[in-house]
Amino acid sequence: MLPWNAEDLTFDENRFNGTVRLFPLSDLVMFPNVMQPLHIFEPRYRDLLNEALDSDGLIAMSVLAPGWETDYEGRPPIMPHACLGKIVTHQRTDNGEYNVLLLGVRRVLIESELPSEQSFRKAEVTLLSDCCETEVDDQREELQISLIKAFQENLPENQTANPPILDLLSAEIPLSVLTDLVSFALPLEYQLKCQLLGETNIDRRALMLLESLDGPRDREEKKASKSMPGPPPPFSLN
Repeated sequence: MLPWNAEDLTFDENRFNGTVRLFPLSDLVMFPNVMQPLHIFEPRYRDLLNEALDSDGLIAMSVLAPGWETDYEGRPPIMPHACLGKIVTHQRTDNGEYNVLLLGVRRVLIESELPSEQSFRKAEVTLLSDCCETEVDDQREELQISLIKAFQENLPENQTANPPILDLLSAEIPLSVLTDLVSFALPLEYQLKCQLLGETNIDRRALMLLESLDGPRDREEKKASKSMPGPPPPFSLN
């Protein structure tokens, strides 16, 4: 595997020109602060990776919108939010395919797709920054504790004794990072993951996750005590 220098993994938004290479998938919603291995074999996405490796190392992991099956080889519609990722390592196989490790660095909003003479798609995007409601600062620690507990209770059985996950949960990580890790790691319903990717309010992301992970009794208590417009979709193993 060929690594990037550690300093190259730091995303400098001042050097970002707003244009991204799109890697749309139907079964993966990528989030900032997580690592995702990818196997790249389609010729158009090998072209995409070659260009990324020759320049800024950035790939925008976008999500195919429902109905993509009828035009997969073309330019099927995509969801409005994507995750900008930085290539951490890559390995080229003997047949020209790639194994890649990608680090999610920022949420982006896709403003417009660009015409391109290349085999892969590109778009103009706006970088999105996390925010929080200052009036609930005193509740953030409680949110974090509740989310860690819910995450532990909903981990698949084969992950409950996973040392890296246990170490992560015992570490003092920001709530913003925790929400992204939980959103990515758990088998949440596809639509909810897309909503979480598009949500920049850290507190609301935590509440959305708790709403979907807590038991029915706790969920009803939260509905009575917190006003949230429209509950997110129910928890699913899909």
